[in-house]
Amino acid sequence: MQRILSTQLAQHAGKTVTVAGWIHRRRLLKSVAFLIVRDAEGLSQIVVEDPETRARLETLSEESVVEVVATVTRNEQAPGGVELTGPSIRVLSAVDVPLPFELHRPTLGATLPTQLDHAALALRHPARRAALKVAAAATAGFRTALAEQRFVEIQTPKIVGSSTESGANVFPIDYFGRPAYLAQSPQLYKQLMVGVFERVFEVGPVFRAEPSDTARHLAQYTSLDAEMGFVTDHRDVMATLTRTLSVMMATIAARARVTTPKVLPEIPAVPFAEALRIAGAAEGEEDLAPAHERALGEWALREHDSEFLYVTGYPMRKRPFYTHPDPASPAYSNGFDLLFKGLEIVTGGQRLHRYDEYVAALTAAGEPLEPYRGYLDGFKYGMPPHGGWAIGLERFVARLLGIANVREVTAFPRDLHRITP
Repeated sequence: MQRILSTQLAQHAGKTVTVAGWIHRRRLLKSVAFLIVRDAEGLSQIVVEDPETRARLETLSEESVVEVVATVTRNEQAPGGVELTGPSIRVLSAVDVPLPFELHRPTLGATLPTQLDHAALALRHPARRAALKVAAAATAGFRTALAEQRFVEIQTPKIVGSSTESGANVFPIDYFGRPAYLAQSPQLYKQLMVGVFERVFEVGPVFRAEPSDTARHLAQYTSLDAEMGFVTDHRDVMATLTRTLSVMMATIAARARVTTPKVLPEIPAVPFAEALRIAGAAEGEEDLAPAHERALGEWALREHDSEFLYVTGYPMRKRPFYTHPDPASPAYSNGFDLLFKGLEIVTGGQRLHRYDEYVAALTAAGEPLEPYRGYLDGFKYGMPPHGGWAIGLERFVARLLGIANVREVTAFPRDLHRITP
């Protein structure tokens, strides 16, 4: 008999079916026992009245894997309005060790370090699973949105020969006796691929060896990157990102059954200098502190009824060498950050696109040209005006769900202290 999932039970009322999953909870009452089995989609309630089956159930602990053949019976009090009666239970994998914490409670009582130490178990909890499902839906929506806008998905190297991209600390590795590094981002490669497909995107890991021990930083995270050619300036990039976010939110709502904030057809945008004034920051500041971002998020919600806010025109001194300056004010950039509920989740902008501009920018930064030779070739051979962005997936999901620590939405986080499991 073919196995069905818990969400399909109502379609089989009155029929004998097979379900399988993990023992989520047992309730052993005097005259009857209830077995709750968890599968990938939800919970099934099984009523056990037969003394022999009950005796066997009493020997099984939570998280044991079982297969159950039973009759689907309507009961409005049961999950999904049905329960399984007259069951035959077969044990596929018994658990014979104590669990470090219980999974059947609404929230995990264990501390976050304990959960991370026992990730194989903790990730089974419905709340942890739900966060990962949101991440999967966000990624699916990102891919859908960009495919609809003529972007092509690419894959770029995660081992690179020089630490050239953003100035962030890198992880050195031994590459067959030669020095190499884990890639900080796909930025340089996705720019080159604009010369191939015009519009490209990538979903992949990036690595930052920054000793930041905060609730919002990871040493490895998932980056949702896009780059597009033939733009007028950064505003074209922002418009494409806005459309992409709209599809992502719709996909999350549909697939993960999560209420998502609306994305306005045109997300409000403020210049950097104006953002400083709104946030109460000192004039002349070159970046926004977390408190400033929170203040801007509150302002955007109050003044524009928007959970999103673009901040444009950051000082060039705070942007990477490939950033295009504002032609009207070269000390400032054609770059932007996107704040979501008062937290920066996206960095993007227009890039330089002429070879001589790159030579000048790298020389001004005191950088040798040789490590960038393969990158610079793309501009030597012709590149259109272009720009793009990068979304930190874990930070985005944590903010969407109102979770303070990005480690709670990451399956196996890597940070300053953790490299296992």
